[in-house]
Amino acid sequence: MSDENIVLRYDNLVLSAGRKPLSGVIRAGEIAGVAGLEGHGQEQFLLALAGLGRSRDGSVTVEGGTAGSARYKDHYEAARNGVVYLPRDRRATGIFPVLSVLDNFAIPSMPRFSFAGILDRKRLKQELSSYTDFLSIRYPSADASISALSGGNQQKVLLARLLALKPRVMLLNDPTRGVDLNTRLKFYEAFRKLAAENGIALVILSSEIEEILQLCHTVSIFRDFQCSSVLDRTSMTMDRVMAAMFGQEGGHP
Repeated sequence: MSDENIVLRYDNLVLSAGRKPLSGVIRAGEIAGVAGLEGHGQEQFLLALAGLGRSRDGSVTVEGGTAGSARYKDHYEAARNGVVYLPRDRRATGIFPVLSVLDNFAIPSMPRFSFAGILDRKRLKQELSSYTDFLSIRYPSADASISALSGGNQQKVLLARLLALKPRVMLLNDPTRGVDLNTRLKFYEAFRKLAAENGIALVILSSEIEEILQLCHTVSIFRDFQCSSVLDRTSMTMDRVMAAMFGQEGGHP
């Protein structure tokens, strides 16, 4: 792929003191996996890309937007430039349990649907409906409490919330964690379509190696707060990913 396909560039990110800086790019239509043993820096890497990391070392830049290249320092700037983040724990940091399905969907998009301080709930419901079939969301009504939905359907509402922001890059932190097999397979189908048909870049941190092998074009494997290996489709196997996670030589391409 040419440089024209680059949508996100990160330079000299340092995830922990004394560790090697990380630099690289994410391309349109790419599904990039992120993996590693728990606590080895992969989540800090994803948070840094989302503008949520604590470290101020290095930079993250969105390439090729309507305003050209744009660096961002926090998640508000990231979202304004088309970089959105799905948290790992939907109950603690994703949903607002006392609010309705519609309100949970609408929160980041409200400025688009407000006129003179009045929220156009009819248009919001139409927008939510446009993602209902795509993600197979099941809910009794848009005004029902999101707490009444299954965990999988709550996760689908959160994904719809991100898609309503018209992202160029989606950063997904263990997106199928705690969902049933049918929901998982529906997510896989949706992720592939978003990448192949919409040109959205997806960066997926997963605790399931099999998920990485099924979905991703590449996988960056983290060990000791550094990227120890990057494997592509031709070299991505269960054994090599596992070896890289445990710091064994067989993990290197």
